[in-house]
Amino acid sequence: MSLGCPKALVDSEKMLAALAEAGCLVGAPSGEADVILINTCAFIAPATEESLSAVREALELKRRGLVRRVVVAGCLPQRQGRALLEAEPGIDAVVGVFDRDAVVEAVTGRERPFVRLGGPGGPCPDDRGRFRLTARHTAYLRLAEGCSAGCSFCTIPAIRGPLRSKPMDLVLAEAAELVADGAVELNLIAQDTTAYGADLEDGADLAGLLRRLNELDGLRWVRLMYAHPSSLSRAVIDALADCGRVVKYLDLPIQHISEKVLAGMRRGYGRRRVEELLSALRARVPGIALRTTFIVGFPGEGRGEFKELCQFVRRQRFDAVGVFTYWPEPGTAAARMPGQVAPATRRKRRGRLMRLQQEIAFAANARRVGSELEVLVDGVDPAGRCVGRHAGQAPEVDGACILAAPVEAGRIVRVRVVDWEGYDLVVQPVAGLSNGK
Repeated sequence: MSLGCPKALVDSEKMLAALAEAGCLVGAPSGEADVILINTCAFIAPATEESLSAVREALELKRRGLVRRVVVAGCLPQRQGRALLEAEPGIDAVVGVFDRDAVVEAVTGRERPFVRLGGPGGPCPDDRGRFRLTARHTAYLRLAEGCSAGCSFCTIPAIRGPLRSKPMDLVLAEAAELVADGAVELNLIAQDTTAYGADLEDGADLAGLLRRLNELDGLRWVRLMYAHPSSLSRAVIDALADCGRVVKYLDLPIQHISEKVLAGMRRGYGRRRVEELLSALRARVPGIALRTTFIVGFPGEGRGEFKELCQFVRRQRFDAVGVFTYWPEPGTAAARMPGQVAPATRRKRRGRLMRLQQEIAFAANARRVGSELEVLVDGVDPAGRCVGRHAGQAPEVDGACILAAPVEAGRIVRVRVVDWEGYDLVVQPVAGLSNGK
């Protein structure tokens, strides 16, 4: 079971590959497995609770004699350490984020409790040779591990350590491997993708990497996720504009727009920087789809600061917005700040901002009716519908395109938008298919 962000998913894919190579049969239903492996998330309180719930469900299966061993990996054991073993008796092994290579021993060994909770002493790991959990035509490509931005609310540096970028040659080798395995879309991820290369001595940077990936035969779409406004350079914006295989999409987590709140968050920029970036992106990359995230209820956010945020969202009209309720995470500077906002107020503000963005998104979808797009087909969803995504829709986090006629997964097809349903578009193929190669 893999919980949390795409970075954790890559770790899960590497652990499953190691287990498969060791002769283990992976992918059995929980009630039929000998061992349950849970790769956890502990970024904020709700993610921690989701992880603990999954652990407790696995332990209940063990108590009933349906599984023999429960292994907990990833951010939750890295953050809680041995205290997790005391809080949840019955866990057989814990493996932190820096020790994923120990998963085979954790799963197949007899040591109990098996504990591997090392620290960030090495480079960003090599992610080649994964047992992929995504569809064959799409994959996540991790550029770096850890983060050195120092935001006051964030637990990532404490869990995953400082920024460690992969050498560019290693990134390109992994990209080539994924394309050879059938991927036509690569989604670039890291805790802070725009900081890529800042710790390397060879001058490698994100702009150069985008231009190298743009030359990779067989690759159709490259998507940039998790860009930080403080480190987004003009060179990266130029690469977004110039590179045909780099989709005109950017995930740019802004988090807030109030100068007061941004200063408290220690984001390293103010409102002027954000507005200049948005103007530059829209001027240099016409039609770019912009996704962002905001945190509401941060300490010191009063009615005025929240009103300013709402006005900013209404004026900028982002293509997609995620809104998170602030959580005072233990060990962070923000948790110790005065002016903590009441939980009920945080939830209310999240609802208000989400409703505002919903109006913007629905109006944008209505305006798309009659337009034509290229859609990468993902397959059939649980409701039995054929679904895909246009270039302005990232996997998992954005809306989808519902195809009126079935198309093979992994194909790219020209479609016309004929209707919309909430955040999703209803589309009809209008031209021949491309195999995405």
